[in-house]
Amino acid sequence: MEETLLMPLIRHLSENMKGVELVDEDYGQLEMIDDENRDTYPLVFPSVLVDAPDTSWDNIKGLSQKGLATVRVRLLVDCYDDTHASSGTVRRIEEREVLRRRLHSLVQGFRAESWTTGLVRVSSRFYTYNHGIKVYEASYTAEVTEMLRPDTAAIPGSSVRITIENGRMP
Repeated sequence: MEETLLMPLIRHLSENMKGVELVDEDYGQLEMIDDENRDTYPLVFPSVLVDAPDTSWDNIKGLSQKGLATVRVRLLVDCYDDTHASSGTVRRIEEREVLRRRLHSLVQGFRAESWTTGLVRVSSRFYTYNHGIKVYEASYTAEVTEMLRPDTAAIPGSSVRITIENGRMP
C-alpha cells in the first residue's frame, strides 16, 4: 500500500516543483552521504525525498480496511552560503523559505485518485545535516482504503479473493 502512496505524489511534485534537481523515493540517500561502502546515486540539491513509513489500519467490513497513512516529505538544500547579517547573502534564507512554502502548498491537500482524503500536515521540523545540508521535513497523513472482495480471483491456499483492475486494487 505504501508504494501506491508514493508514486502519485512523486509524479505530482516532479511535474510542479520547478527549481528542484531531484524528486525521489526516500531510501536513506541523505543518511548514506558519508558511507563510501554504499552504492547509491549521488544526491543533488535542492532535492525532495518522499517516504510513506507507516499506515495504521482498522477493519471496515469483511476483508476491507481503512487506514491512516503517514507520508514524510523532506526538502534538502545545501547551505554553503554564509548567511550572517553582514554577509550580504541573508536573502538565501528567504529563498529557502520560498522553496519550502511552495513544496508545502503542493503537498497539503494533495489527493491521489485512490485515496479517501487529501494529505494534511501533522508535524514539521527543520535541522542541519552533515556538510551544511538544511533539511525541511514535514509529515502528512491521509485516509486510504484497501478493499478485498472474497468473490473474485482466489489466492492459492486461501479462501480470500482479490480483484485487481487496471493494475491496482479498486
